Amino acid sequence: MSEECSGSCSSCASKGNCDNPLAKLNTNESSKINKVIGIVSGKGGVGKSLTTVALASAVNRMGFKTGIIDGDILGASVPNMLGLKTGVNSDGVLMQPAVSKSGIKTMSMNLLLDTPETPVVWRGAILSNVLKQFWTDVKWGDIDYMFIDMPPGTGDIPLTAFQSLPVDGIVIVTSPQDLVSMIVKKAVNMANMMKVPVIGIIENMSYLDCSDCGKRIYPFGEGKAEVVASSLGVKLLAKTPINPTIAKACDDGVIEDIVMPSYEDAAKIIVDTLSCKL
Repeated sequence: MSEECSGSCSSCASKGNCDNPLAKLNTNESSKINKVIGIVSGKGGVGKSLTTVALASAVNRMGFKTGIIDGDILGASVPNMLGLKTGVNSDGVLMQPAVSKSGIKTMSMNLLLDTPETPVVWRGAILSNVLKQFWTDVKWGDIDYMFIDMPPGTGDIPLTAFQSLPVDGIVIVTSPQDLVSMIVKKAVNMANMMKVPVIGIIENMSYLDCSDCGKRIYPFGEGKAEVVASSLGVKLLAKTPINPTIAKACDDGVIEDIVMPSYEDAAKIIVDTLSCKL
C-alpha cells in the first residue's frame, strides 16, 4: 500500500491486498460509472427519495446515461416511484438492473423481495454489504451519472458509501422546519470528515401555491434554507413546492414523466459542477 494512495485501486500494486480505508471498490468489468452523487439527509421524511428520482430523471432528459442505487435498504421506495416491479434477472454471475421506461437503470432491495411489503430485518453489517454488492455485482454498463439514495442519518450505510464508493459529491435534502440548521450541519460535518464535497442543498416542501388566490404560502416560514446554506458556505440548489400532483405521480409510479423546474435547474448545476461530458 502506498502512503500516497489516492483511493483508486485500478492501477495499484497492492490491489486485493490493501487495508487502506481510503481505497474504493472497483466495479465489475461490465460496468463503467463516471460520476457518483450521494443524496443524503440528516433525518427521514424530507423527500430524499423523491429528490433522487427527480434529479436522475432530469439528468436523463439532458441526454446522459443515468442510474440509481437505492441505498435505503430498509425503506426502499425508488422502484415504486418508477413503476418497477419485483424481480431482476441474472446472467449467473452479475445481476441485471431494472430499467425504467425512460431508461434509468435501477437496483433496489425491493426488486429482490417476493413483494414490496416484505420486511428486511437485518443488522447494519449485512445492510452495508448489500450496498457494496449493488456496486460490484450489478451489470451496470456505461453510466454517466449514478445517484445513490442514502438512508437518513449518519449511520452504517452512508459511512460505507463514503468509505467504499467513489462518491464525487453529495446533495443534502432538508425541509424548512426549525431544526433544519442542526440537521443539515450534521450532514455537512460528516461529509467534511469523510472528505466528500457538498454540491449543495435542496429544500423540499418549501412552499405551496394556492390554487384559489394564487398566492405563494410558506407553511414553515420563509428564507431558512438561504440562511443555513450561506452560513455553511454551500449552494442552495433548489426550493421545491408542496404539490399533490407530485405525490400522486410518486404513488402511481410515473414521477419520471413529471418535469419539475426546480429539480431541472438543480440537475443542471450538478452537471456543471461535476463536468461530466458526453
